[in-house]
Amino acid sequence: MTNLALDLHEAAQMYPDRPAVRLDDTILSYAQLDDLSARAAGWLRSRGLEPGSAVGIMLPNVPQFPVFYYGALRAGCAIVPMNPLLKAREVAHYLGDSGAGLVLAWETAAAEAAAGAATAAVPAVSVGAATLDEIGGWEPAPDVAPRADDDTAVILYTSGTTGTPKGAELTHANMRRNALVTATSLLSLGPDDVVMGCLPLFHSFGQTCGLNAAMLSGACLTLISRFSPAAALRVIERDRVTVFEGVPTMYVGMLGESAVIADTSSLRVCVSGGAALPVEVLNGFEKTFATVILEGYGLSETSPVATFNRYDRRKAGSIGLPISGVELRLVRGEDGDELAGPGEVGEIAIRGHNVMKGYRNRPEATAAAIRGGWFRTGDLARADEDGFYYIVDRKKDMIIRGGYNVYPREIEEVIYEHPAVLEAAVIGVPHPSLGEEVGAAITLRPGQAATTGELRDWVKQRVAAYKYPRHVWLTDGLPKGPTGKILKREIVIPADIAGTSGVTGTAGGRP
Repeated sequence: MTNLALDLHEAAQMYPDRPAVRLDDTILSYAQLDDLSARAAGWLRSRGLEPGSAVGIMLPNVPQFPVFYYGALRAGCAIVPMNPLLKAREVAHYLGDSGAGLVLAWETAAAEAAAGAATAAVPAVSVGAATLDEIGGWEPAPDVAPRADDDTAVILYTSGTTGTPKGAELTHANMRRNALVTATSLLSLGPDDVVMGCLPLFHSFGQTCGLNAAMLSGACLTLISRFSPAAALRVIERDRVTVFEGVPTMYVGMLGESAVIADTSSLRVCVSGGAALPVEVLNGFEKTFATVILEGYGLSETSPVATFNRYDRRKAGSIGLPISGVELRLVRGEDGDELAGPGEVGEIAIRGHNVMKGYRNRPEATAAAIRGGWFRTGDLARADEDGFYYIVDRKKDMIIRGGYNVYPREIEEVIYEHPAVLEAAVIGVPHPSLGEEVGAAITLRPGQAATTGELRDWVKQRVAAYKYPRHVWLTDGLPKGPTGKILKREIVIPADIAGTSGVTGTAGGRP
């Protein structure tokens, strides 16, 4: 039996009294978390959810997340993790496309969740601080539902540049093996470790490297519901955190704080992913906090970890070496038949235990992404003589804003719904701390009028807060190629916007 929930269940038998999850003064031991997840599983079954059903979980980093996460898995369901910042239209798509039978939403997100759930004809249940006490009165499920290696455990939504988000189906084997490799050969986690859980648990990075890796190791996951550099440093001192995991913007923010405000001597290793970590930030952080940062690379479709630097083998600026059981190669050409030579740039293709089984209900998209067992990432890289990989550029137009993925096509579709808009192009604008900010160049219809503020608010009301374009500018026309395709790299950022971004007016919003 493969069920991912077994990692928690087995750890609870070995370390029943050790802390599993903590959020400030709320601490759940392994025995308590296992018991609550069993009760959550029983409750889900009582609502008619069966093995193979999908459950939307729209919760922040609170103890209720792992309770329902493992509870749903224990019931044999697949998880559809959802950002609590999503708006109703996004919620409706996630639920409708996944076929979810229920969505659990944090109380502050309940209104948007309920509106989206109504559109998808799916029940929505509000979850709050009092829910932990309520779960204690539910009848527990007596067992962990058996699942096959290839059964779907998690459906993560990602869209690349192809429009509406697609659900990457990650199996129980995908998630368990990726977490196991992370916990053992990469981080050497054990029951004495305390892992900082400030990465969003609805994201694959936070789930695999944080939650699942900690649970199968008997470690404690200490949560931060909303990241701030000062709060993170205080929690590191309070809980004697040994492993910190974050995205580059978190390291930039913590490095900007005074190192003397907290005792961080407990840190033995840090992990960075989600976007490229500037070498100067890596070096500065390691020197200031007397620790080591290991940078890795992965995607939602790869569970997510594909490459990683090691304690004894690492290079600054590199995404490291392939992890155990995973192969990488750099391919050229649309068919990927030609391999890039030493030092040449090629598209990263990945094969291994971590690759998803496909996009939910999207056989054509799956066939285009996975060819001959190799997942085509769309990311361009080169390899050095020692086999270390270096990201060169992104073939896809995806914008990474502070570690969050923003897909231009999705935002463009919202902009095009405005009656005054003729054409729109969403691009990444370089930002000194976020990496990239979202920008939109817009052409209005003849005779129509709209201000940039109005257009910005139009999008803001319809997508999650991290997605809407902070920079909006009007233009008489967008540059196009011979076929009429908009050439995003030829779009010039207005001087006033380029100035606020700390760059000159580079074309296409890229340095």
